[in-house]
Amino acid sequence: MEETKKKQVSANLKENIAYLKEALGVEKSFDIIQLDVEYAEREMALYLVDGFVKDDILHYLMKMLSGLEPKQLEGDTLSKLVKTYIPYVEVETTTDLDAAISAVLAGPTALVVDGVPEIILIDARTYPVRGPQEPDTERVVRGSRDGFVETLVFNTALTRRRIRDKTLRMEYMQVGRRSKTDIVVSYIEDIADPAIVKEVKDAIAKIDTDGLPMAEKTIEEFISGRHWNPYPLVRYTERPDTAATHLYEGHVCIIVDGSPSVIITPTTYWHHLQHAEEYRNKPLVGAYLRAVRFLAVFASLFLLPLWYLLAVKPELMPAGLLFLVPEDTGHLPLLLQFLLIETGLDMLRMAAIHTPSSLATALGLVAALMIGSVAVDVGLLINEVVLYLAIAAIGTFATPSYEMSLANRLIRIGLLLMTSLFHEYGFMIAVVLLIIMLSRMQSFGVPYFWPFIPFNLRAFRDVLIRSPIPLKNRRPRVIHPKDPDR
Repeated sequence: MEETKKKQVSANLKENIAYLKEALGVEKSFDIIQLDVEYAEREMALYLVDGFVKDDILHYLMKMLSGLEPKQLEGDTLSKLVKTYIPYVEVETTTDLDAAISAVLAGPTALVVDGVPEIILIDARTYPVRGPQEPDTERVVRGSRDGFVETLVFNTALTRRRIRDKTLRMEYMQVGRRSKTDIVVSYIEDIADPAIVKEVKDAIAKIDTDGLPMAEKTIEEFISGRHWNPYPLVRYTERPDTAATHLYEGHVCIIVDGSPSVIITPTTYWHHLQHAEEYRNKPLVGAYLRAVRFLAVFASLFLLPLWYLLAVKPELMPAGLLFLVPEDTGHLPLLLQFLLIETGLDMLRMAAIHTPSSLATALGLVAALMIGSVAVDVGLLINEVVLYLAIAAIGTFATPSYEMSLANRLIRIGLLLMTSLFHEYGFMIAVVLLIIMLSRMQSFGVPYFWPFIPFNLRAFRDVLIRSPIPLKNRRPRVIHPKDPDR
């Protein structure tokens, strides 16, 4: 793609105003404001977006400029304005009119001065923002109650509050020809593997699109690939303490303006099964919580197809467990019952998302009491199907990563279909294919199924058991940290 020639700032104020006025659509967009002013007997113009500027700061700067005398701007006018008469922290200049336009649309104020071939950019911006509340999907009983918000600068500040390391890097990038979305790649330079950092930055730099309508989700699809693989290759978090923990391990975080979710990469399968609650309790309690969570997650994956296999092939069931085999499978085939109730659960989940919170409880009661019981009474479902689907649903909701829970749900349906087609051979083949698929996946060069495949005893022990923090004195070897010891 050919690069367009830069439009240089002219020393003639009228030429600059004509270009900026047309490009910004000053008379077409009510929120694009052009202020024609005169300070020190010199014509100037201010360009800003209404709603992005801090009014009190802009008023203060205008008051300071209004008190200038002509002789105070004689000589190097630009230097005197930037270094002396504009008392603000974030001030820079540009000779590119298009860069100035992009800056104004991002929030800063542009000051154009007659006779000066550069534009002064004053970053006195503010964004509408909600408070840093605790995220709904990552709640803890004890722990911090702040969470990431939709403003980039707030999110970087929440991260730096927890990491006061002098080598913490927040590298700024922009993506999107039209959206010009701000992105920050965050990592600790003394810990993170430079190769992984470079790979992440190169992947972001190669993104060629007009905008990021879904913010961090669009970024993920561009940098991770594997579009038809349901498993997430990156992890999302809305908790600053979770992001800080991964930065200390050597991971790279991607912060996207406009999104309260931060991308953590590279990640493995097991990263998606860990939760901050495990580390907010004593090690023994945390280990118990993790064991229960793993049991719930694997039950959500394998319980339904395994029970279905034993229900249709009762000769495979041990004699002492024959009571688990239903005597009557109902009027519909078991597979159809499972697919019906799986679809019904997804309908209920989507309905709950679009239902006001005050009515969500009522919706759950209607679904559980009326739909479930009536379906059993009329013979659409049998009690065992409802029971095992409920257990699988609990395991799905117990999965810390929302993306992982959705992927496991699709894999569960695939296991059911394979088991229904080829019975015990289908179940075993599907499980083997799942393990092979997970083993072949990589997240920025990191094996997705590590430390199970390739096997690492110490790391696998830390995955299965929540170890005491004093004993976790080494960082994950698989991401090649520059400083392996904590």
